[in-house]
Amino acid sequence: MSGWFEDRGRVMLGYSGGVDSALLAVVAAQVLGAERFLAVIGRSASFPEAQWRQARAVAGQFGIPVLEIDTNELANPDYQANSPERCYFCKSELWGRVAELAARSNFDTLIDGTHADDLDGHRPGGRAAAEYRIRSPLAELGWTKEMIRREAKILGLPIWDAPAAPCLSSRIRYGLPVTPERLRQVELAEQFLRILGVQGDLRVRHHDEVARIEVRPDMFLLIETQWLAIESAFTQLGFGRVERDRAGYRRGNLLPVAP
Repeated sequence: MSGWFEDRGRVMLGYSGGVDSALLAVVAAQVLGAERFLAVIGRSASFPEAQWRQARAVAGQFGIPVLEIDTNELANPDYQANSPERCYFCKSELWGRVAELAARSNFDTLIDGTHADDLDGHRPGGRAAAEYRIRSPLAELGWTKEMIRREAKILGLPIWDAPAAPCLSSRIRYGLPVTPERLRQVELAEQFLRILGVQGDLRVRHHDEVARIEVRPDMFLLIETQWLAIESAFTQLGFGRVERDRAGYRRGNLLPVAP
């Protein structure tokens, strides 16, 4: 992978702190050094606090130069409306601000952590990336998630096996407006479940009054034994009812099903 960065000039990465962007950040920092590489974190109410702490911890451990910027996608009515195209408006806001920063700071190449497995399926954010000419080294090299995790483990990244953690807005049912209050409900609900011991893939899907929990099948028993505590905690967060999805975690579970 290191060879990809040859002749790219100064490189700026959209850095979320997940294993994909973290692997890129570690390699790029090693190859390019602090003068030619910068990882940029976009902060907003949709970015989980736990994800931010993870991103900063990895950056500190591996000497990754980091800059944080504020993004304001929640001010966009199209984003708030929460259609299946929501991610397009989010990424347009992020990449617009990153591109402005790159132009002011004389960076040549903008990159993200998209990998080969991401290229299938519903990806409105990919259109925004294309509009801003964002490069995706992992996808261009054909790296899959399995390959990324394997390399991250070899390099000693402590998050090599961490579950995917997309933005909090992805938990809110399409058509239900995205608000800071709903984002906070989801964040605190998932935080509570982690404290109880839930591991691996986890989503609390926000269906307005109803919260629906998705976990891996091996976590079903834990959820069942802690159900009274979960109901109490979720009620305090403002949900009228809480349910467990009997099918367990499924990626893209909120996407409309074609007739």
